[in-house]
Amino acid sequence: MAKLFITLASLSGMLAVVFGAFGAHALKGKLDDQALKVFETAVQYHFYHTFALLVVGVIALSQPQTVLLKSSGWLFVIGILVFSGSLYLLSLTGVRWLGAITPLGGLALIAGWACLAATGWKLLV
Repeated sequence: MAKLFITLASLSGMLAVVFGAFGAHALKGKLDDQALKVFETAVQYHFYHTFALLVVGVIALSQPQTVLLKSSGWLFVIGILVFSGSLYLLSLTGVRWLGAITPLGGLALIAGWACLAATGWKLLV
């Protein structure tokens, strides 16, 4: 589990840098200010939760069988894909209904943090 989540976090971080650079260089002047701001929000949350996913992988080095930790990792992966992914697509396409699925990704991210908190509580008790 540790190997998987550390690898996924590394790939996610790589993509976040690529998307951030793409937004900063290729999209300036091509998107209006609102769409660019949405894209930047997607990159920010992508990065934040990449670090959270990396933390899950590092904790899994010593706690590989923790169900809550595994749940946290998968929720972060789903949250990055749905939350940031929908915002990336929304900003690039202007398809407004994509904004309706963004909160589902946000709920996955919140649940990921809750599972991580529960893991920490159980490990420190």
